[in-house]
Amino acid sequence: MKPPLITIAGPTASGKTAVSVELAKLIDGEIISADCMQVYKGMDIGTAKVTEEEKQGIKHYLIDALYPDEDFSIAVFQKLAKQALDEIYHKGKMPILVGGTGFYVNGLIYDNDFTPGEKDNTLRTELENTAREKGNDYVYAILKELDPEYALTVHPNNVKRVIRAIEYCKDTGEKFSEYNKRERLREPAYNVKSYILNMDRAMLYSRIEKRIDIMLEQGLVEEVKGLMEKYDRSLVSMKGLGYKEIIGYLEGEYSLEEAVYILKRDTRHFARRQLTWFRHQSSGTWIDVNEYKNAVEIAQLIRNDIKELLC
Repeated sequence: MKPPLITIAGPTASGKTAVSVELAKLIDGEIISADCMQVYKGMDIGTAKVTEEEKQGIKHYLIDALYPDEDFSIAVFQKLAKQALDEIYHKGKMPILVGGTGFYVNGLIYDNDFTPGEKDNTLRTELENTAREKGNDYVYAILKELDPEYALTVHPNNVKRVIRAIEYCKDTGEKFSEYNKRERLREPAYNVKSYILNMDRAMLYSRIEKRIDIMLEQGLVEEVKGLMEKYDRSLVSMKGLGYKEIIGYLEGEYSLEEAVYILKRDTRHFARRQLTWFRHQSSGTWIDVNEYKNAVEIAQLIRNDIKELLC
């Protein structure tokens, strides 16, 4: 019998943290983060990292698990997430996988093999050099030509994922989006119930902009200054939303006002790409957050829908 797993996904600022904590309280669960930025220590404000107060005593895994200069990939995520699952199952509790990085969510659900194998890395090296010399957009344009559907779901600055998709297309002659669709037809490795939070687009964008305003009030600029004293800006972690924009301001590329404008704009675009990814690459029950009063009601809805997993 497959072990149980609940997943709560959705775009940034859709309320995943609050819903997952309320659900964990209802079903004696613990939470595994599927967020590719909250895993880093010291990157708290810019990632809207869950606070101790927000956790309400619920154990969270893969939060503050690595330093910003440590490698974090889908393979590393799978390893750490499986360790967390073993610990949760051993306690007799219910695991709740939560996050907006859908690629990681699916990779765990279907137990896809992302362990690096022996291969010729010539193309990857060439593409990495091209990105440095001609810019990320140039390499992203190659992906758009090869696989426009997948390109819609990934940001040009996410060079690692862009290059990985190009490599796959070149190596196999198949689009990476087709590979993802085929993988979704595989049997999940878990007895999984998946939920995707969504809301009115105008409300989502308003929540995103308000969240960024709060980040600035909480000291985002100071957080980034501190990180720049310790880490190189070329790190993948330092290129995350909320960090690369403020770094640009601190290095004199543009004003703080322009940095905030870019951050809000790009975060809205990021949320739109997340939704596109979940529509095309994921399966699950969509929940319209607008139809419920609060996170407690949504958690109760999910609890009632997963009764068979709780037996």
